[in-house]
Amino acid sequence: MTVHFIGAGPGAPDLITLRGAALIKKCKVCLYAGSLVPEAVVAMAPKKARVIDTAPLNLDEIMAEIVAAHDKDLDVARVHSGDPSLYGAIAEQIRRLKKLDIPFTITPGVPAFAATAAILQTELTLPEIAQSVILTRTAMKSSDMPKGETLANFAKTGATLAIHLSIRNIRHVVDELVPQYGADCPVVVVVRATWPDQEIIRGSLSTIAAKVRAAKITRTALILVGRVLAEDTDFRDSALYDPKHVHVLRPKPKAKLTAKKKS
Repeated sequence: MTVHFIGAGPGAPDLITLRGAALIKKCKVCLYAGSLVPEAVVAMAPKKARVIDTAPLNLDEIMAEIVAAHDKDLDVARVHSGDPSLYGAIAEQIRRLKKLDIPFTITPGVPAFAATAAILQTELTLPEIAQSVILTRTAMKSSDMPKGETLANFAKTGATLAIHLSIRNIRHVVDELVPQYGADCPVVVVVRATWPDQEIIRGSLSTIAAKVRAAKITRTALILVGRVLAEDTDFRDSALYDPKHVHVLRPKPKAKLTAKKKS
């Protein structure tokens, strides 16, 4: 018996990996976060599978379901949204599985920030604009942020920011970032990325809070901040495909030999 942690991706059912889908199809028990994972994903479970929405359950109740499956020698598909390595709350489940000596695997999924970039048809790293992406959140009802992990500190880098779980904290986000990024810095909020009711709100640090408030957005949104998001951003071509950039797979072309003219 094995517990399979599976990243379902950001929302669109066809963005789950082939491996993730194959595991769901074979597991007789499927535990999923119903508020974030579409039913079409868990509909792939076997017809008589035990399929449980874990949204109303606490950790003890979830583990009880896993232990019951273990006692019956039934594989479990533990389906999380996005990629389980990021804000997936799998670490505490894994800790308990290890104590119980229950084997597990982890299958990655498409993270929300990657899906959002695809929706916006943009690259989050542009030459000489930003070459780093910082994935973070702010503290609200969840656990406190570790000392030093503040938006103000991250802002000093000038990197592209992907801010999760913070849409209700948008005013704080703006206040922390304006001193470093400037009030005119582009911001994009994507709500329920890749879902049918997906929504895109564009603005700047000076306008985004009012736009979010007007749209009455309170959950399931990712905030992207950075100069790479400007629709008219001018940037140099990457060195990767520059004709002058040579490497082991693209060596310097050999000079052509020309025949000497006879005198």
